Amino acid sequence: MPDAATPALVAVTNANPSTPSAAPLPTSGDSALVPYQGPEGSPGDSIVTPATDRIANYLVQPGDTLSEIAATYGVSVNTIIWANGLANARDVHPGDNLIILPVSGVEHTVRAGDTLASLAKRYGADQGEIASYNGLSAGAALAAGSTIIIPGGELAAAPAKASVSKRAGSGRVAVGAEPYLGGSGAAENGYWTNPVPGGLIWQGIHGWNAVDIAAPQGTPIRAAAAGVVTVARSNGAWNGGYGNYVVISHANGTQTLYAHMTHAIVASGQEVNAGQVIGYVGETGKATGPHLHFEVRGAANPFRNCALKSACSPE
Repeated sequence: MPDAATPALVAVTNANPSTPSAAPLPTSGDSALVPYQGPEGSPGDSIVTPATDRIANYLVQPGDTLSEIAATYGVSVNTIIWANGLANARDVHPGDNLIILPVSGVEHTVRAGDTLASLAKRYGADQGEIASYNGLSAGAALAAGSTIIIPGGELAAAPAKASVSKRAGSGRVAVGAEPYLGGSGAAENGYWTNPVPGGLIWQGIHGWNAVDIAAPQGTPIRAAAAGVVTVARSNGAWNGGYGNYVVISHANGTQTLYAHMTHAIVASGQEVNAGQVIGYVGETGKATGPHLHFEVRGAANPFRNCALKSACSPE
């Protein structure tokens, strides 16, 4: 059974607490999912449409760092480096206009002879995910000159090394490994509420300062603290493995991320209260079994000391 020492790249099979008798997710006219509870305690009668997945532009402000910008948009640092032709993670300056892809990966302009299979091999990505993310059929022919996004793709010029170097005359830049976000932050004991009360801690600290909390599909996911929704993705796309997810920025300078949702019911820019339902437990993206992947960026994860398979309260 996995524990906190399990390598981040090893797939973890989460328990499936769902039962055949579980109540179905509520819908409106058998077409749209709605919140379990509205303002009056009855099933919600309105839907908040999450932000669309589009390429964004960001104007760098004084004091910004690339890791902070990447965390805000829920993509990797290398994704921004590759999309903007930056030399390294420090090559950002106030006034720079950065292109931000909607998912971790790379953007590719199709050339004659390109196929989904060849692009998957070139960028170390999954052919099915490329097709799905770009709305293509599995065997679709690619039009030369069109632009597609390769979710999870990587450029060969960015091996995971600890140094930054440039080979003279080659124009190829080796970029350092992704930073481990959130792991060195201070403990904010008493600041957090449980995003899935009653859920079981199924994997300890892994990835970007995250734990996995297993719960039946459709279980409400609640904001761990009051804040403003920075990212809300609920389009069913891969999204770098997160699937449908939400990022909330909090007043203490931290962010929390809630991944693998069936769908989100909040939108980018919306203010939320601690304990407010923001979505529902699912297994979208890179998930095996319904669970919440809960990250804390900028502070210690409040579930870091919880025993596996326990219904633990945050510190």
